[in-house]
Amino acid sequence: MRFFKETNIPFVKFSKTAVTASVIFLAISLISIFLLKGLNYGIDFTGGSLSQVRFDSTATTGEIRQALSSVNLQNSIIQKTSGVNEFLIRAPQIEDMEDIPGEIRRGLETLKNNSFEIRRTEHVGPKIGKELRTAAIWAIVSAIIVIGIYITIRFKFQFAVGAVVALIHDVLFTLGIFSLLQLEISLSTIAAFLTIVGYSLNDTIVLYDRVRENMKKRRLEKIQDIINISINETLSRTIITSLTTFIVVVVLSFAPGEVRIFAIAMIIGVIVGTYSSMNIAGPVVIYWQQNIHAKKK
Repeated sequence: MRFFKETNIPFVKFSKTAVTASVIFLAISLISIFLLKGLNYGIDFTGGSLSQVRFDSTATTGEIRQALSSVNLQNSIIQKTSGVNEFLIRAPQIEDMEDIPGEIRRGLETLKNNSFEIRRTEHVGPKIGKELRTAAIWAIVSAIIVIGIYITIRFKFQFAVGAVVALIHDVLFTLGIFSLLQLEISLSTIAAFLTIVGYSLNDTIVLYDRVRENMKKRRLEKIQDIINISINETLSRTIITSLTTFIVVVVLSFAPGEVRIFAIAMIIGVIVGTYSSMNIAGPVVIYWQQNIHAKKK
């Protein structure tokens, strides 16, 4: 199945505009992450407690928050789940409060005429949360480094540079949106980021494979023309793959809780990953070939 039989879209011609737009948004992202809003870390990274509670009667988030205010936990994140009268309560770590699940129970007991059952409780200490945050950062960095080594071995070093720059672009782009919208970052979000890295790399490798084939067939043509031809030749496959993945994650975005956040991260990642494979990975290879590689000769 092909959406387009033959296309001749001048992707490389508009690469400077695309790269400029990406640089501007990444600058905004970095300012938001480090200077303005920061990242909204979940209890996985900051410490705290999660309780899954089912009430016998109908309850609202306002009523639950009012009840938790009696034990100084009114800043908890309260989410309705797919279960009947069931909620997830994420309480932040508070100094001098050792038994947060117990405090949640005591707060909910103030609700009148509505008994409840705590079905699940998870607790993460602040020290463990900090360790998990460090481990998550190293997981993403390690994945990108290993990918760079793999691309260097399979293709050439300049291809590895293009792939790594595109992957860093995708991760920072997604982090920037999470910071601007203050979406929660949890372990499942980190899993989404790692999935985004793998997904974006898949599109990039398909493009690089075609570039390598065309470099052998079109030895006398310029590198920018070869890459533009290769992008057009793989365009139909890229759109079909991205569209099928996009439909699945859009459906998942209607699920409650952490699945929804995972799906939102994947939606951003699919769009940005497809964009970067065509508008970041290719132009970086062209720049390297025309400037760095040419100067060495």
